[in-house]
Amino acid sequence: MNTFLFLNKGRCRPFIWQCVLTLLVCLVFAEASAQDTSSASTNQSPTYLRDIQPIFMGNCSSCHNQQSRFVYNWLDYKTAYSDRWEIRRRVWDSWKGSYYKEAMPVANSPESLALTDEQRITIKNWVDSGGLQGVAPPPDGPKTKDERIALGRRLFTSICAACHQPTGMGRPNLFPPLAGSDYLNADKNRAIKTVIFGRQGEVVVNGQKFNSNMPSFPLTDSDIANVLTFVYNSFGNSGLEVKPEEVKILRTQKPEPSGSLPPKNIFE
Repeated sequence: MNTFLFLNKGRCRPFIWQCVLTLLVCLVFAEASAQDTSSASTNQSPTYLRDIQPIFMGNCSSCHNQQSRFVYNWLDYKTAYSDRWEIRRRVWDSWKGSYYKEAMPVANSPESLALTDEQRITIKNWVDSGGLQGVAPPPDGPKTKDERIALGRRLFTSICAACHQPTGMGRPNLFPPLAGSDYLNADKNRAIKTVIFGRQGEVVVNGQKFNSNMPSFPLTDSDIANVLTFVYNSFGNSGLEVKPEEVKILRTQKPEPSGSLPPKNIFE
């Protein structure tokens, strides 16, 4: 009897270890699968405010903005949501050659060349996953000037550089330069209000006339402060700092009429 039990125990040991190893492998696989599913879910479920609106601001806003008369304002969630399937067809299907209408942005345009494959996939996935609005990122806390410059550089690269160029030199006869801009450096208040409200009509910058549309971007007070602080401290400009409190005050005022004289700077 004792011999029989001993033999059975010896036979059970390999089986027990096999079960333990199998269980460990299953646990590792399950954890990896959960991580992959979580990652895929994150990648497949972008939201408008967090992921899509920044892409539209950087690549589509020269046409699709609230001042536009003949195309839809994609900087507004309700408008973008209602037009989401056509956006997907133009941005993704036409680009892949499976939709007969012209791709957006227009092929070989600066906006199209700046739109990355990852951004196109993000737009496609946003539509496919239901076009969720989401929530805007929480406002950041107090920042030093250097921190504002760093944050503003990212915004400038993703939003402003499409028109004003990464060098700040603008585009001749289209978009005015920000580099060494006499218009920008003459009046900080005017610059802030231009970003808040946008601007239409003729403007003279560094002795050259420009007559294009500057759209109003749905940026927070902190966003505007950061990007303008970056611009003022780049491209040979005056080195001023813009703070969110300044933007907040000027947001309550009326926009400048085109061609008006610069307002007195109440912060200097």
